[in-house]
Amino acid sequence: MVKKLASFIKEYKKDAILTPIFVILEVVMEVIIPLLMARIIDVGIQNGDVNYILEMGIALIISAILSLVFGMLSGRFAAKASAGYTKNLRKAMFHKIQDYSFENIDKFSTSSLVTRMTTDVTNVQMAFQMIIRILVRGPIMMIFALFMVMSISMKLSLIFFVAIPFLGVILFFIAIKAHPNFERVFKKYDKLNNVVQENVSAIRVVKAYVREKFEEKKFKKVNDEVYKYFKKAEKIVAFNGPAMQITIYTSILLISYIGSKLIVGGEMGTGELSSIITYAWQILSSLMMLSFVFVMIIMAESSAERILEVIEEEPTIKDKENAIKEVPNGSIEFNNVSFRYGDEEDEEKYALENISLKINEGETIGIIGGTGSSKSTLVQLIPRLYDVTKGSIKVGGIDVKDYDIHALRDSVAMVLQKNVLFSGTIAENLRWGKKNADEEELENACKLAQADSFIKEFPSKYDTVLDQGGTNVSGGQKQRICIARAILKKPKILILDDSTSAVDTKTDSLIRKAFREEIPNTTKIIIAQRISSVEDADKIIVLNDGKIDGIGTSEELLKTNKIYKEVYESQVKGGEDNEEN
Repeated sequence: MVKKLASFIKEYKKDAILTPIFVILEVVMEVIIPLLMARIIDVGIQNGDVNYILEMGIALIISAILSLVFGMLSGRFAAKASAGYTKNLRKAMFHKIQDYSFENIDKFSTSSLVTRMTTDVTNVQMAFQMIIRILVRGPIMMIFALFMVMSISMKLSLIFFVAIPFLGVILFFIAIKAHPNFERVFKKYDKLNNVVQENVSAIRVVKAYVREKFEEKKFKKVNDEVYKYFKKAEKIVAFNGPAMQITIYTSILLISYIGSKLIVGGEMGTGELSSIITYAWQILSSLMMLSFVFVMIIMAESSAERILEVIEEEPTIKDKENAIKEVPNGSIEFNNVSFRYGDEEDEEKYALENISLKINEGETIGIIGGTGSSKSTLVQLIPRLYDVTKGSIKVGGIDVKDYDIHALRDSVAMVLQKNVLFSGTIAENLRWGKKNADEEELENACKLAQADSFIKEFPSKYDTVLDQGGTNVSGGQKQRICIARAILKKPKILILDDSTSAVDTKTDSLIRKAFREEIPNTTKIIIAQRISSVEDADKIIVLNDGKIDGIGTSEELLKTNKIYKEVYESQVKGGEDNEEN
């Protein structure tokens, strides 16, 4: 894991190497300072040698200044290295997510991916900065200071040979007990983020249904779970502080007691004892810093594992070698296709089963069916947002798995059930369909989607700024902008997944008329709940529980298909009765 994580240091390797170098130089200066102070006391002051005191004093000031400079430089390089390192980590994660299929994203969940790219990366950043600074500084300081203590008094150095292993054992047990709890904490963070994200994105619905109290209870439940596991982990980690304090003060007391006897016996000078006490603080404070790093590494270990899960996750959908770069036409053929979602517990339960159908280029196909009949799943298989479990799908007479993924998806335009607009102008959103589209192309696409008229009513027209998610336009307006964006791609296959549900029947009819007249060679698949949206399609597919229940024109299905007939009568005849009343 360490080797894989270290590979992302890349161009910041120089900063990561310079940091410990300057840390070592800083430590050397700090270790020299107590020695110079001891010389001033035991030689200069005791002998009344003013010149010697001045010489040692100047050397002391220079050492202190150099220590400060080296400390500042090590801090600067550490900050740059850690910030750059985590920048590369986030970049690697984000780029990997772009290659994910829907199945990969379903595996992690959106909220979990957000947590991993924010909280987890921040934890790793802090741990990395501590590793290249404090994890180097601690052992080096301890070794150098211990060596100085040994050179002054072997008897007093024995105290540290007992104290260091004692703390090491305690830290080992803290790590074993704390790590599993931190793992649980970060999993709960995913859940917490999911609750917050869901609430914020649907805040208008929450307020409309006066469900604030319900949402508060839901948040409190998951927030309490995060608190519970964090408290449990921190209780274990809290033993670190008392253990450090007991060790430090016990060591200082022993040094003072034994050292005073050595001074009385003439085996040690006063200055030497004061320097040993200083070295004791350096050694034991190094241990304290190492313990803090240790705690941070325990937390970061769980985060690092979660980050690597994202980076090492292999996309379930990949290009094959020598993939075809061009889609010849918009014909579609399903050959005995069955599909099961990856996390489905029952392996025999398929969302789609034994689907066989042929769609010619330029045809308009309507798809209707009840909720949960897998209408959206069916069309998501065409551009390989998911891969089929059994059977095959051909576009333009070629298996979709033989195409370059980008080429295939570029020839298919989808207007999804949940319309998404990004913060920016209307023109910028439309250019997602064609980034270099000029104003005339934008207007033509919007006229086809019946969006041009309302856009021109805005004071800034196509330069009107949309809020994130397009919250400052109505549902119907949002749908028409999304349809225009899809048309702008000039796709060979256009899929509308219940994407005219928020527009009135007249506008819906005008959109379908524009499709027939202006883009006759584009294969059009319309998923709808309204019979009127698919009534004039070349073929209508009736789906029921993931299976094809009927295929034909509206007239044919009225005679042969019970489901279609029931829906038709409930909508068309029901509408006529209402008009008569």
